[in-house]
Amino acid sequence: MAGSTLETRSSRTWELVHKQHGVVTRAQLLGLGFSAKAIEHRLRTGRLYPAARGVYLVGWNRLTPERRWMVAVLACGGGACLSHRSAAALWGIGREKEGKIDLTVRRRAEPKRPGLRVRCRRALTAGQVTTRKGIPLTRPIQTLIDIALEVTSRELERSVNDADKLDLIDPERLRGALDARLGEPGVKPLCVVLDKHTFRLSDSDLEVLFRPIAAAAGIPVELTKQVVNGFEVDFYWPSLRLVVETDGWRYHRTPAAQTRDARRDNAHVASGLTRLRFTHWQVKHEPAYVRRILTRTAASIGKAGG
Repeated sequence: MAGSTLETRSSRTWELVHKQHGVVTRAQLLGLGFSAKAIEHRLRTGRLYPAARGVYLVGWNRLTPERRWMVAVLACGGGACLSHRSAAALWGIGREKEGKIDLTVRRRAEPKRPGLRVRCRRALTAGQVTTRKGIPLTRPIQTLIDIALEVTSRELERSVNDADKLDLIDPERLRGALDARLGEPGVKPLCVVLDKHTFRLSDSDLEVLFRPIAAAAGIPVELTKQVVNGFEVDFYWPSLRLVVETDGWRYHRTPAAQTRDARRDNAHVASGLTRLRFTHWQVKHEPAYVRRILTRTAASIGKAGG
């Protein structure tokens, strides 16, 4: 009977240690049936190594990034999770601030520990937290909101791009989720970054806004929504052999869409067309840029034709 109990305890201990990257707390060991004397013995013999108050490394005294994060989470007690830049680093969508681990606890206390930046956010719900590699952290949407006030707009845009490419959250779904959270810190700057790329005009509004830009560039629009080389294009100038297409989020492409885009681009190039691409945001909010590119392109085509 005693042997069976020891075997069960050993199995449960191994499962916990493996799940937590070789990191365990004193409370967890006591809960598994280890006595205080047994814990002290393992510390003396090098089977446990102190990593933080009440937190131990099991078997080997080396901190991998995962062990480092797990130690920090366990050191802050139940309900703690990685957040902000540290969560972004674990998701692969940002960089952690050197020498600092960002954490959030959902209780009133804010543990003061060297190397940790701990925030108390009782409003953070369980649904906004998940695990990655067994480590509790904020979900991608919450992480992007959190870092929006701590990084530059360029860094934030890169993080959104990376989240999209890693299939964590696509920009359109992210933008839609923010509508329900307007007013929260971090939401506004994130919306500003997203709106430049997810902003969509109706076909009629796009044409109404684009026509005067083209006219100002000296190339009034000739044809719209034409099928060229088997693909529909937004604007087409047969006399210039020029097509203009408009996009939403430029990095968001499924494998099927990537294949279709490559075939379309190859078909246009092979037929001798010049192709330009603008976002809907640029057409509405950056008309001077669109006009400048159209003007220079038309001039270049004219010189080549001459």
